[in-house]
Amino acid sequence: MATLWIDNELVDESIARVSPLDHGILVGDGVFETICVYDRVPFAWRRHYERLTNSAAGLGLSVPKSAVLLDAARAVIAANDHHRGRLRITVTGGPGPLGSERSGAPETIIVAIGSLPDWPETERCLIVPWRRNEMGATTGLKTISYAENVRALAHARTTGAGEALFLNTAGDLCEATGSNIFLVTNGIIATPPLDSGCLAGVTRALVIDLALASGLTIVEKPISAVAYREANEAFLTSTTREVQAISQINDCTLTGAPGPVTKMLNEAYTDLRKRECDP
Repeated sequence: MATLWIDNELVDESIARVSPLDHGILVGDGVFETICVYDRVPFAWRRHYERLTNSAAGLGLSVPKSAVLLDAARAVIAANDHHRGRLRITVTGGPGPLGSERSGAPETIIVAIGSLPDWPETERCLIVPWRRNEMGATTGLKTISYAENVRALAHARTTGAGEALFLNTAGDLCEATGSNIFLVTNGIIATPPLDSGCLAGVTRALVIDLALASGLTIVEKPISAVAYREANEAFLTSTTREVQAISQINDCTLTGAPGPVTKMLNEAYTDLRKRECDP
């Protein structure tokens, strides 16, 4: 059984309890962050904490101070003896009524850790029929309301794809269920801008910085729904996938994946996380 940190104390998973009236359960009122742990150290803590506080502020929730959460994370890592893993911090609206209104109860804070997914070298993706709303109330916030992602990913996997891609209401590429997407066309790397409705991925930002530092041309711009057909390479970025090549989007095969640009950025990212724990 795993050991978790819930509301200021370490508890065994077998006896851990969250109220059945918690707003996270009732209405998906909450935010979260997933952080990779390498050699017992959470990677890019500052960036993840800043995004957590931004998401929480967007929902009107409070988050413990960085030092408090970091101590909790270290305690969970040590208690579970994880040298490498996936740390998750969840903040919910706490116990509340059965509707959308809150009760004013304190937030529920959960820190847990598990194994990292064993991703393949390349991924197949499917553009799903449902759209991201780039003008929604929670756009850009990493909320626990993941039902759309669950539905889209399950649909993609019935076709043999391992990740689902969303278009936005304008019909442009937006993001995947848990990843950002990049296309490489004639030496130019492109990724949807944040106003497309995609999440501001921590790995996305680091990869953009790495590309610029390497002298590569990278742009944030609207990407049409069919632009992948002209791409030489495509890749996903996320906390757990890091930089992962895409081998196929819908019925279009990207031959030779991972391509040279994807390989270069993957190596640069791996070097960065080995060299610096909090870039």
